Amino acid sequence: MSFGRILCAGAAAALLAGSAAAADVSREVDVDVSPAKAWAAIGDFCGIGTWHPAVEKCELSRRGSESLRTLKLKGGGTIVEKLVAWNGKKRSYTYAIVDSPLPVRNYVSTLSVVGHGKGSKLRWTGKFEPVGDEAKAKETIGGIYDAGLAGIAKQAGQ
Repeated sequence: MSFGRILCAGAAAALLAGSAAAADVSREVDVDVSPAKAWAAIGDFCGIGTWHPAVEKCELSRRGSESLRTLKLKGGGTIVEKLVAWNGKKRSYTYAIVDSPLPVRNYVSTLSVVGHGKGSKLRWTGKFEPVGDEAKAKETIGGIYDAGLAGIAKQAGQ
């Protein structure tokens, strides 16, 4: 076998071994409050500390031009997330996990509010590569979203 074939075969094997299938999780809930009121509850990047039941405290920091939030979890554990995009007019923000004990990598998520009937629809979506069992990773992220959306509804005055 020639050196070129070995190199190509090795590169292909490394690429296949290093890539995991992306997983998606999406949750949404309707709330009987205006989009403006719902966004007021969640639009602050560190506001998660007031509405997510698993978050004990949220601290904002900067790393160069990046906005980071450090989430101290109830019962122990820390998650560091980076703000990727924030759009107050469209009522959405996107963030990525920088460091976490969660069974995911390359995690990017968007939280948004859209008008729906006389109220609002809260939508939380994420894409990531599972670490370990995909079903377990999806269940974990889905549980985080479910608890968070219930907290947002409560915070928004539902």
